[in-house]
Amino acid sequence: MRLLHTSDWHLGRSFHRVGLLDAQAAFLDHLVATVRDREVDAVLVAGDVYDRAVPPLSAVALFDRALHRLAEAGVPTVMISGNHDSARRLGVGAGLLDRAGIHLRTDPAGIGIPVVLADAHGDVALYGLPYLEPALVRERLGAAKPGHEAVLVAAMDRVRADLAARPAGTRSVVLAHAFVAGGAPSDSERDITVGGVAAVPTTVFDGVDYVALGHLHGSQALTPRVRYSGSPLAYSFSETDHRKTMWLIDLGADGEVAAAERVDCPVPRPLARLRGRLEDLLADPAHDRHQDSWIEATLTDAVRPHDPMARLAERFPHTLHLVFDPERADTESLASYAQRLRGRSDQQIAEDFVSHVRVGGGLDAAERNVLYGAFDDVRVDTAATEREGGR
Repeated sequence: MRLLHTSDWHLGRSFHRVGLLDAQAAFLDHLVATVRDREVDAVLVAGDVYDRAVPPLSAVALFDRALHRLAEAGVPTVMISGNHDSARRLGVGAGLLDRAGIHLRTDPAGIGIPVVLADAHGDVALYGLPYLEPALVRERLGAAKPGHEAVLVAAMDRVRADLAARPAGTRSVVLAHAFVAGGAPSDSERDITVGGVAAVPTTVFDGVDYVALGHLHGSQALTPRVRYSGSPLAYSFSETDHRKTMWLIDLGADGEVAAAERVDCPVPRPLARLRGRLEDLLADPAHDRHQDSWIEATLTDAVRPHDPMARLAERFPHTLHLVFDPERADTESLASYAQRLRGRSDQQIAEDFVSHVRVGGGLDAAERNVLYGAFDDVRVDTAATEREGGR
């Protein structure tokens, strides 16, 4: 059975205030063409269909057109909600859409109920695990303790129980939206840390043949059977070196991954990160190849140049982001605010702030737990509000 694994469309998102709706439409054209040209048997969309809980109408219209085209192609599509999606909004009409071959899995109650497809070698059970906010689903799933790992273990227990009751030889696929250990993050994913722990081990998914992951924006294989497709477009300059693709997976007769191919996505405009003194960036012929790229420029001039963005735009008309990092002896203490925050979680930033302003050092264990709890409460409240149809 041939599966096309994709995720993290983030419909409605922009790139440094540049609208990406046309680029997202071009990607969906490419996806539908791939489905037809490569004889795909099922499409897997592993969450973050939209960029926010209440997407703009233009993004909703684009999604609607994509669903119609996939249904017309006659190829089943299994889709889960991610942490950016409102599960309730995305899941509206799921029962009706099932009849058209579009299977939306946004309710944790349906985790143990697969979409069952068949080929010449028998059944394939596809289980959708929507993004599981631990504080909201722990009791419903009967998780032993709080945290992402515990709720995913409980969810996978339901999957394995259903699979065990099916005929011998039934192959299995799980879609999940999570941060799995070994994955390489970028700057454009929303933090889903709970109690200081975000990543879960790949062993959580033991017992199934293929795991189609969403959440991290870089395409990567954690094991031959556990993979992230990554986002189809770059959503931050940290993704400059990403090759944006979908996974074309051939699931063999015995459940083995017989073949895994990366299918390249259309690139609306390449990205480039340039660093140096302004006059050097403007004069260096080595940068000619970046004149049509979206540019993030880091200027290292000791004194901030006059009108640098306008001057850069004369040579690089698609310059979007400007960073100042003057060449000084003590570069660490004078690093830009953005550089000092890059790659750090909200909890880490808050702890550093408290340590900086408090006389006598940082937080003790009890205070750290209070801080973690506060961030978790805010995130849970936001998720609950979105789930109930609020802002």
